[in-house]
Amino acid sequence: MFHRCLAHALLALGGGGALAADLSVSVEIPQIPVAEYHRPYVAVWIEDSSQAIAANLAVWYQVRGDHTKWLPDLRQWWRRGGRDLKVPVDGLTGATRPVGQHLLKFDAAKAPLSSLEPGQYALVVEAVREVGGREALRIPFEWPIKAQKRESVKGSKELGAVALMLNP
Repeated sequence: MFHRCLAHALLALGGGGALAADLSVSVEIPQIPVAEYHRPYVAVWIEDSSQAIAANLAVWYQVRGDHTKWLPDLRQWWRRGGRDLKVPVDGLTGATRPVGQHLLKFDAAKAPLSSLEPGQYALVVEAVREVGGREALRIPFEWPIKAQKRESVKGSKELGAVALMLNP
């Protein structure tokens, strides 16, 4: 009886939260030593085996004024489905990020991940910067999450380290 009460108490305090599967993405915006620095526009999405967007995770752009006209510069994201997105989208779009590490965390049981079918996917992070360059990085993974996994890639221009963490 005592053990059952203890288990219920732990669940009530949040002990059951560790059982939820999640996907986390860490994106590094590097410091670039240039005279005219602009924060990059960044799109983060999951693409399926046909390279179509299976889930949009984040789109960071200049939200003051009408800067959506520059979203097509995120060429891969735009061509694969970004143009069909009516921005802003609550919980998806947001302001550009400063230099540093930025963490995105998603619950596998909630949108946008809950609609993913089992299969092979790739996390894609694309960045473009005014008076700068363009870069896209991919990390392949299998869905649903079967085992804890951490994969990372390093950009060479507009992105620093990008890491994908999967927790079953």
